[in-house]
Amino acid sequence: MTTGQTTDHGTVLVTGTSSGIGLATAVAAARAGFTTVATMRDPGRAQALRDAADRAGVTVDVRRLDVTDAESVATCVEAVRQEYGRLDAVVNNAGISNFDPTLEMSTMAALRANLEVNFFGVIAVSRAAMPLLRASHGRLVTIGSVHGVVGQPFNEAYCAAKFAVEGFMESLAPVAGAHGVKVSVVVPGFVPDTSFGIFPDVNRATVQAASGPYAATFADYLDWVGSQGWEAAGQLSQEVAEVVVRTLRAEHPAFRVPANQWAAEYLDHKLTDRDGSTVQTLARTWIGRPADYETPGDETSGPEDSGR
Repeated sequence: MTTGQTTDHGTVLVTGTSSGIGLATAVAAARAGFTTVATMRDPGRAQALRDAADRAGVTVDVRRLDVTDAESVATCVEAVRQEYGRLDAVVNNAGISNFDPTLEMSTMAALRANLEVNFFGVIAVSRAAMPLLRASHGRLVTIGSVHGVVGQPFNEAYCAAKFAVEGFMESLAPVAGAHGVKVSVVVPGFVPDTSFGIFPDVNRATVQAASGPYAATFADYLDWVGSQGWEAAGQLSQEVAEVVVRTLRAEHPAFRVPANQWAAEYLDHKLTDRDGSTVQTLARTWIGRPADYETPGDETSGPEDSGR
């Protein structure tokens, strides 16, 4: 789409749209009436997205954006401003997974790379987009993870990045809200129909061989993973995308939005303030603006949502 015209719901920029949740979200947003800017590090991988958009009868504007490249981020956001005159929402989806046999057996380079994409990349895009989101009283939605709330053995770097995203966005939300920008984190659980977390060149034997003194513990962990019935935990990328779109459209979205019932119950292992409203209400008193807000309800889980 290069017409420069926005739709009724405005313009949304989605990162990491070459596959999985990002691809599904870009198509779902376009179907819901958003002008959708679908970004990815390598636009040469956009064919699956274009095919999905064609099947859905919608058009998406594919652009390059590498969340680890400051110039790429700035260039893309500025191009959106020039093309459409506004930006109404951002969905931070781009990310990478890791599969290292714990801290000692990884490298500092691998640990830093994980944080660079999964945390600093999210912050870089959000920071660049915030002036436009303030102008439009828009939405900032980030794809989190249950592992950003409950730590997972042998996933330390990924969990650290997702914990950091949760903390950053929870801290940002009341301030952004005071200036018209609603901030939410959508929390999926296990999403089997995506390549995220799949390592075709890694097998159990090679990983265990590199696990050193942790080999036996790692074997126990892999046995546990293999024994779990993930049917209740799993959901399709399309289902997560629908939750994201409902969050974009809800008049008063919750801060934290579990993407299915399994994720909600998993978060209960650690959280009593499941949707984040208690913390958000408290934080608003710290910036002297409690009367300016309505406490967000769980509007993103039902079939009907208000428009922007």
